Amino acid sequence: MPLREEQIERYLRHLILDGFGGTGQEKLLESSVLVIGTGGLGSPACLYLAAAGVGRIGVVDGDRVEISNLQRQVIHHTSDLARAKVRSASEKMRAINPEVRVVEHPFFLDHTNILEVVAGYDFVLDCTDGFPIKFLINDACVLANKPFNHAGVLRWEGQTMTCLPWRSASYRCVFRKAPDPGIVPSCAQAGVLGAMAGTLGTLQATEAVKYLLGAGELLENRLMVYDSLRMRMRTVNVKRDPRWEIGAPHPDIVVLEPIEAPKPCSIEPSEIQG
Repeated sequence: MPLREEQIERYLRHLILDGFGGTGQEKLLESSVLVIGTGGLGSPACLYLAAAGVGRIGVVDGDRVEISNLQRQVIHHTSDLARAKVRSASEKMRAINPEVRVVEHPFFLDHTNILEVVAGYDFVLDCTDGFPIKFLINDACVLANKPFNHAGVLRWEGQTMTCLPWRSASYRCVFRKAPDPGIVPSCAQAGVLGAMAGTLGTLQATEAVKYLLGAGELLENRLMVYDSLRMRMRTVNVKRDPRWEIGAPHPDIVVLEPIEAPKPCSIEPSEIQG
């Protein structure tokens, strides 16, 4: 559908961008992205996807806004404390771009509901915190043959990669299985630099837009690692599981395993030592 005059003005910087143009903007307006988690990663991803004009954006989160979230979860404001995160996020997205359709999924994903949710979108962003949910998202997207981007942050560092299940390495190909509980601290235990999480979430939105446009090179078979303390970014080549033939089902992902409900990445002041 041709762009309206108001849309031409809104998306002008896209329209004059080489490799984007009106055709690209029309693609975005007809596309959909699912953002799982509206925290430090999901906040900038949601804002930039809405601003970019992705036609339908799903936001998944069963949590409510806490004051400790505000240091990095920039889509939520002090006035949003105790509100459902999906409602807080959707309001900010609609305020940026009223014509974007935001679909709220105000619950945590598990093995019983994730396949139904991801089936309705063109691209999935894993903006969650915690290994069990990350492996669940990976396995569900592989089973559903849905392209997705993973990102994770802790302390001063973050990482991200994109998976096209029909041809490239997945999260499980790289990390195999979740570490035992207590081996890797959560951000509630080790902390996380808010601005660094924002950088990774913005990169996730960039990968989603590139995929929808069919533009540039995705982080396919590549893991980008960002060390904000030393201001270094490097890309590590990763390989698809050699047992997983191109276009074939993954040999280890047959059914989705139950996981415990994710724990919010928050901490009580009384838990801080020193």
